[in-house]
Amino acid sequence: MTKVHPKFPNTCEESLCDSKAAAVLTVWKKSLLFNCDGFTVYNSSGDLVFRVDNYMNSTKDKIVLMDASGLPLLSIRRKKLSLGDCWMVYDGETQRDPIFTARKNVSIMTNRRSLAWVSTKKTLLYEIEGSFGQRSCKILDERMNKKKAAEIKRKEAMVGGVAFGKDVFKLIVESEMEPRVAMAFTIILDQMFRY
Repeated sequence: MTKVHPKFPNTCEESLCDSKAAAVLTVWKKSLLFNCDGFTVYNSSGDLVFRVDNYMNSTKDKIVLMDASGLPLLSIRRKKLSLGDCWMVYDGETQRDPIFTARKNVSIMTNRRSLAWVSTKKTLLYEIEGSFGQRSCKILDERMNKKKAAEIKRKEAMVGGVAFGKDVFKLIVESEMEPRVAMAFTIILDQMFRY
């Protein structure tokens, strides 16, 4: 059986990354805990980097991204009573002053490839394009003339070219973006486009 998180050197194939400093993470839509829904994220060395553990009967309106030891890094909360699908991201487990807000594209008049926009109160930060259902998304930095900051791609096994399916995919994070922020975007996309 092919491993979800094979141990291999931290190399960056030219076809995957815009720079050699990009981090290639393996995201597995599976919690480490029994009877939980969540994510388990490994780096290219096979070490656990992030995790999300939500109990099956708990509300999905509050999600906490943790590091490998369980320390809360970011809290992701659905904005209540808003038009459209809107999520706010906070530092740690605080509920004051969101770092940024992500809003799902629901307009048929705008770019159809656009899935969501991420902004602060006054500034548009990122646009997310592609198809999360197909695990093919680009996170474009609006402040850097739409330069690719991160990308979600399907993961194939190192041996035999076997695809893992939609529950295992790659998150490629360029050096200009924090991996925890890219993972927060991934969690939000999963909530917005849950099938």
